[in-house]
Amino acid sequence: MFERAILVHFNEIGLKGRNRGRFERQLRDNIVAAVGHLAPRGVEKVASRLLVPVHESSAEAVLSCVSKTPGVSSASLAFITSRDPAEMERAAVLAVREAGPHARTFAIAARRSSTDHPEPSLEMNRRIGAVVQAETGLGVNLTRPDVTCTVEVVQGEVYVYARSVAGPGGLPVGTSGKVVSLLSAGIDSPVATWRIIRRGAVTVGLHFSGRPQTDSVSERVAAELAGVLAQGGGFARLYVVPFGDLQREISLAAPPDIRILLYRRLMIRIAEALAAEERAMGLVTGENLGQVASQTLDNIAAVDATATLPVLRPLIGHDKNEIIIEARAIGTYELSIQPHSDCCTLFIPRTPETHATAAQLDKGEVDLEIPRMVADAMDSLTWIDFPCHAYRAPKRFPVQMPEAS
Repeated sequence: MFERAILVHFNEIGLKGRNRGRFERQLRDNIVAAVGHLAPRGVEKVASRLLVPVHESSAEAVLSCVSKTPGVSSASLAFITSRDPAEMERAAVLAVREAGPHARTFAIAARRSSTDHPEPSLEMNRRIGAVVQAETGLGVNLTRPDVTCTVEVVQGEVYVYARSVAGPGGLPVGTSGKVVSLLSAGIDSPVATWRIIRRGAVTVGLHFSGRPQTDSVSERVAAELAGVLAQGGGFARLYVVPFGDLQREISLAAPPDIRILLYRRLMIRIAEALAAEERAMGLVTGENLGQVASQTLDNIAAVDATATLPVLRPLIGHDKNEIIIEARAIGTYELSIQPHSDCCTLFIPRTPETHATAAQLDKGEVDLEIPRMVADAMDSLTWIDFPCHAYRAPKRFPVQMPEAS
C-alpha cells in the first residue's frame, strides 16, 4: 500500500520574495489548525509545496479542510512512491481510476523538481502513459483530457495525483492584519467580507440588529452567514449590537431625509470603537456605488468624513448580478435571501437625501449625544466566537466558543 498525502499548492505566496517564508509558515500553521487531529503528523515543507500526510480513512476530510483554507490555490490527494518505475506506474493507475471513474481519456504530466533523477520528463510521460492505457483502457488526449495524472519527482520521493480540488487562493489569514466587517444579513456584506478574508486579514464581524424595534431573526441569519465564512479559518468572531433604540433616538431628533446617513455614521463610530478594542486596522462594508440612495458618491463621502480608519469596500464597482454569482459560489446566497427585518429599513424616510454633505450631517447630529450612544452600543455587545488560529481576543471581550451540540 502506498502512503497518502494532501499536496498543497499556492500561487501568490510564491511571488513574495524575501517575505515568502513568513507567508508559508502562516499557511502551514493555519492548515495545522484546520485539520487538527485528522492529520497527526502535521504539515511538511517540500520544495515549493506543503505536504499533509494522511491516513486513507481521513483523506477526504483533510482534503476538504485544506481546500477551504485561504492561501491555498489547490489541494491534491496524492500517492507517495519511491522512484522505482513500477511503483510510479502502479500509483498512476490508481490515481487515474480514483479521479475519473467515468473518464474516457487521460494524460500524464510528469516533471522533475529533483535534477538528479535520470529519466527525462518526456520519457516518464510515455512509459507511465503506456501502462495506464493498458490497465484502464482509456484513450490518450493531450489537449483536453478527462483526467490529468501528475507525477512529481521531488527530493527522493515521487508524488502521483490526478484528483485536485481548487482552493480559495489569495493569502494566508494572519498576514494582512485585522479588520472589523459590518456584516448584515443580506447578500452583499458576506461577499465583501469573504474577499477581505481571502486577502489574508483576520476578520471580526459586527452585526447591527433592529432589536428591540424588530425581532432577532437577522441575528440568527448573520450567525449562520458567519459560520459559512468561518469555514476557512478567517472569520474569528461575530459581535451583535441591538441598534433599534439608537435608530429611534436618531429618528426623533434628526431631519427625516438624512436619517439613514446618520445611522451609517453612528455605525461607523461604533465599528471604530470596536476596532480600537480589537486593535483592528480598518473597516469593511458591502456598499456598492449607486446601488441604493445611501450609496451615492456624495453620501459615501459625507458618511466617511467621520471615519478615522480606512473603510474598505471590496464590491464598490460590481453590479448586483456579479455579487449574487459570487454569493452562490461561497455558499451564502441562500442564507442571505431568508426573510428578516433589516435595521436599515427602520424609520426609513420617503425621500432620502442622495447628495448630502458632511456639513449637513454634522448639523443633523447637533442634538444627538453621540459619545453616549456609542458607549451604550459597546456596553450592549454580545458575541459568538469561531475557530481562527490567527485571532487574539481583546481583554474586554474574552473568548467564548460555542457549545458543542
